[in-house]
Amino acid sequence: MTSTLRIATCQFAVTGSVQHNAVAIRRFLQKAAKAGADAVHFSECALSGYVGVDFPSFEGYNWSALREETLRIMALAGELGLWVVLGSTHPLTPPHRPHNCLYLISPKGKIVTRYDKRFCTSGDLEHFTPGNRFVTFDLNGVRCSLLICFDLRFPELYRQLYKQDVQCVFQSFYNARQMGPSVHTNIMRQTMQCHAATNYFWVSMTNSSHPYSPYPSCFIQPDGVIAGQLRPNRPGMMVSTVDPGKNFYDPMTGFREHAVAGKLTNGPGDIDDPRSMDLTVL
Repeated sequence: MTSTLRIATCQFAVTGSVQHNAVAIRRFLQKAAKAGADAVHFSECALSGYVGVDFPSFEGYNWSALREETLRIMALAGELGLWVVLGSTHPLTPPHRPHNCLYLISPKGKIVTRYDKRFCTSGDLEHFTPGNRFVTFDLNGVRCSLLICFDLRFPELYRQLYKQDVQCVFQSFYNARQMGPSVHTNIMRQTMQCHAATNYFWVSMTNSSHPYSPYPSCFIQPDGVIAGQLRPNRPGMMVSTVDPGKNFYDPMTGFREHAVAGKLTNGPGDIDDPRSMDLTVL
């Protein structure tokens, strides 16, 4: 029997207060445990706050408070028996800038791995050091990976995850505190739908709900269909099920491997026919 994975996708208004963010995160952990979730997923920089948006810089940042609240969240994950994908900031040795990261916390309350945002925006680069590695792991027999926000602009990342047999992507975003609808309204969910469908992934995508947030958190099936999404600009949680035993529409079956291998046609290749080779005749 195929195992399933129940994911609690959460959103709340991330702020510059680590303590405030931590309270919201712990509440969602309690709620997710009661709902029977296996894993709980939070947005980019959900605990630390997003530098340059929630606060201007890391000058004077309270790293001790961030560590203390992280340990409290880890302990609660252990008490509740939950996997947690926690958006935060990981300090490096000065003068190196921190990583924008996702911690994967186990049901034993331990950090088992960390993903560092590989592609940072120009604004990010003023504050962060980009990461340089993928992370993959198995939850309930489902092969999973982590990505962050701007990574979605680089389809090469998703193809590499496909090659690593990834079935589910947890991707955390922060597009919030905006003036109203923006280009992000029209491209972010849609781009993730495309990545899901072209690579046959399940996707949990989270976003901060701090007004104005141009799109809400959502859950996407391997056919690219949004199976559920939260209400915009409001805190919320939804529990969705990854079921590898289900079959979805996938017209790329039998052809995807050709493209992955660099064969960008599903025909025989060169055709020994002058009418095929001559591009200027009727």
